[in-house]
Amino acid sequence: MYAIVEIAGQQFKVEEGQQIFTNRLEGDVDAALVFEKVLLVDNEGTISIGAPTVTGASVKATIVEHLKGEKVIVFKKKRRKGYVKKNGHRQSLTKVKIDAIVG
Repeated sequence: MYAIVEIAGQQFKVEEGQQIFTNRLEGDVDAALVFEKVLLVDNEGTISIGAPTVTGASVKATIVEHLKGEKVIVFKKKRRKGYVKKNGHRQSLTKVKIDAIVG
């Protein structure tokens, strides 16, 4: 059984017991979450497609930890002009464990 759910503006294909990384979510570690924006549910071959969401379907999850992603280096240069700009960025992430898919 799997579902396609929208979490923090992004769509994820999730299964029970799976752990995913999303953009930073509000809540403490071990807090329970319920995602209502379920776009598709596949229950052993029976597919329910929402328009835009599946009614009565939800995904229950818990927050495992808050962390930061890998560093991304942004480097800009214009040749022969002496212009060099270097910048770095680390995205704030939340690790979420999918507990159950209802629907």
